[in-house]
Amino acid sequence: MFYFCHIKILPETRVAELVLENPYLSLMLEHFGVNFPLKEKTVAQLCADNNINIELFVSLAKLYCGITHEVSCNLTFEDVPVILQYLKNDHQYFTEEIYPQILQLIRQMKGVANQEEIVLVEKFFNEYFSEVIEHLNYENEVVFPYVSRLYQSLHEKDNLNALSDSEYSVEEYREHHDDIEEKLSDLKNLLIKYLPAKDDQASRRRLLTHLFELESDLAIHSQIEDRVLVPLVAQLEKHVKGKIQ
Repeated sequence: MFYFCHIKILPETRVAELVLENPYLSLMLEHFGVNFPLKEKTVAQLCADNNINIELFVSLAKLYCGITHEVSCNLTFEDVPVILQYLKNDHQYFTEEIYPQILQLIRQMKGVANQEEIVLVEKFFNEYFSEVIEHLNYENEVVFPYVSRLYQSLHEKDNLNALSDSEYSVEEYREHHDDIEEKLSDLKNLLIKYLPAKDDQASRRRLLTHLFELESDLAIHSQIEDRVLVPLVAQLEKHVKGKIQ
């Protein structure tokens, strides 16, 4: 979940102060491959040390702080590999960390009270996350390799020739891209409004916290794709396919 930051995210801002203000930014740093300790590094220093475009870092940090209207798309083609790796790390976080944690909490609740409603919660979440996995696999297997080939074609003629036979485009991805976080509302409503009370209040609270975090994570993930990756790839695609013609 994002926290509203009262500190301006500027190149001269100390990154540690940002994390103290919004601890959720530690997840963003992890996806960027940035390790602690941060010491007294500013945003500019940290970006220079880790080959991250400052505008990209600031734009994503603002998303994690709930400032969606200030996301910048003034990036360069050299930012593409960094964005792709960031999103791949995000995918791994969903599948290897968040999903197992949520499923474990659901099963803890089922162990306390093996009622029909908890069984339905588990079934609903497994079906929902199967859709999420399908979405992530599409990106991993179709979108990201295509974007990588586009980027490589800037420097490699063989990739440029291969792209000339490709009918795929970023517009197809834009149309395929759906809001995978929406269905979580039904599950949250079930837990908050309708699931009978048993000796599971602590597990229910932890489960709800994780579901709200997942919803926020997926929303930010979608914002990065829609407002950062897609506009940049559209420019890259136009540039590369212009060289083919």
